[in-house]
Amino acid sequence: MSDPESETADLPRKIQIIYGLGVSYAIADQIFAQWLLYYYLPPSASDMRPVMAPILISLALVISRFVDMVADPAVGYLSDRAETSYGRRMPFIALGTIPLALMTVAFFFPPRGGSQLMLFMYLTAVGCLFFIFYTVVGAPYNALIPELASSRLERLNLSTWQSVFRLLFTAVAMILPGWLISIIGGGNDEVGVRGMVIILSLVMVIFLFIMVWKIDEVKFSEGRTSQTGFKESFSYVLESRSLIFYLLGLMFFFLGFNTLRATINYYVEDIMGYGPAMITVASGLLFGVAAISFYPINRLSRKIGYKKPLLFFLVMMAVLAFFLTRLGRELPVTAGFFLFAVFGIPVSGAAFIFPPAMLSEIAADFSSREEAHIEGLFFGLQGFFLKLAFLLSIAAVPLLLVLGEDLSLLQAIVAEPEEVTRPGIYSTSLLASLSFMLSFLCYLGYRE
Repeated sequence: MSDPESETADLPRKIQIIYGLGVSYAIADQIFAQWLLYYYLPPSASDMRPVMAPILISLALVISRFVDMVADPAVGYLSDRAETSYGRRMPFIALGTIPLALMTVAFFFPPRGGSQLMLFMYLTAVGCLFFIFYTVVGAPYNALIPELASSRLERLNLSTWQSVFRLLFTAVAMILPGWLISIIGGGNDEVGVRGMVIILSLVMVIFLFIMVWKIDEVKFSEGRTSQTGFKESFSYVLESRSLIFYLLGLMFFFLGFNTLRATINYYVEDIMGYGPAMITVASGLLFGVAAISFYPINRLSRKIGYKKPLLFFLVMMAVLAFFLTRLGRELPVTAGFFLFAVFGIPVSGAAFIFPPAMLSEIAADFSSREEAHIEGLFFGLQGFFLKLAFLLSIAAVPLLLVLGEDLSLLQAIVAEPEEVTRPGIYSTSLLASLSFMLSFLCYLGYRE
């Protein structure tokens, strides 16, 4: 492994920052992860009523996630082989941005007077389209790192800037909504949620188009493209031991992380007893600490790599997730703010900096050895496993949330819309803790 301390970064800082702005599509990701369930299966403290039975929500999103999983490697492969005067990644990003924003908004305008079957079909259709366009934007965007960078230090710096802005945009989508809902809704949560989603979707579109307009992909990639066939490309993938362990570790990590993101609202309102505005405080603590941690983690990674700090962070998150199950029991509810703040340290590295940097290294090493430029397929496969993690999370969380002392998991599956319970919220944190430990075991097999 080359020493990044001995390398130079020739990629202009301006380009690195503008590239980071393109990760504004993380806003759509956060809206889906944090507010979709809130809208369709709201906390008992909200003035909204459940839209659909939990099993129908899970089934609709499982179907749409399955479609998304298939789309990821396909989009990555197609972008590898694309030949245009604008490069092979930027055209996909430009074409997918506006449809992604439209589908994000469409989630929150279901036909409220329709039957459960109609609502199920609507959520399934919108979910499939949302994830297809999310992939059309996200997979080529991540594959730009090895296109723009020519050294490990540049790849680490691009990953760090991407992480800085991903954190910023994710924080915007976590911190501002509570305030926007209160201002726009004026006491009507549904109106507030819809207005919040429209405003944040517009922000996403603006920054994505700034990146597309300002970065000349061909200038840095020198117009390279892939001539490797689909079957041959996958044979290369199966030979990479580090890639397989990386993808499995990534999947289990994001199963736990997505579960926590989807339930932070429920902890603040139903466990800690605060209103929607305090979601802003809890989210601000988490992402504020994560932001502070970016620079030291970047410097640490230059010296000792990614694997050692990543393993430590996974153990840390497993313990913190378990502590959430004791909130309001052995631990006072105010301790929740402390736990959310401490979560920011491992989240900074494990969720933001390390994944794009690690996969970029794997892809760059492969390209130099095999002379096959299939970075898009690598990032498409990453998307496949990320979406599989989302699928597992979104299938489990709605069912776990309604569990109670007198309601089994089997009963939750067949139940009509139910209120969220405290035992159900605690059970989601147990799932997250277990997922982080499984991720730890997978990353042990990753070779740096």
